[in-house]
Amino acid sequence: MNDLHHTGGDDFTRRVRERVEAFNGSPYAHLLGMEITEVWPRGTRVTMNPEGKENPHGVIHGGAIFSLADQAFAIAANQAEMQVATSVYITFMVPATGPLEAVAEFLGETEHTALYRVMVKAGDRLVASFDGVTFRK
Repeated sequence: MNDLHHTGGDDFTRRVRERVEAFNGSPYAHLLGMEITEVWPRGTRVTMNPEGKENPHGVIHGGAIFSLADQAFAIAANQAEMQVATSVYITFMVPATGPLEAVAEFLGETEHTALYRVMVKAGDRLVASFDGVTFRK
């Protein structure tokens, strides 16, 4: 996490350091070329290299886009406590080419659930919108 940009102070940095390193170091993140580049309380920014993720139409496969959004959702939701996804919904807006960036942000919560939104972009172009709900004890 040496070059990772973060906001939130020393306590926040210590609390999420292991989780960010675990997510960045996971075999799946390496396989898809995903990297967490910024974190803040209940939010994150994740990038993905598009190389090797094209479908037969020459655009990035929807499964790769979904995986990027899910990665951002997971690190945003699991910074302070373990949460489990109960449902997700994604809307693909346009075909994607080039490097992608997913930004996940916390929207709200109840006693046992929380809602996050992830926006996936290629440059300034919105590629997908992803809403995820988590369960927490």
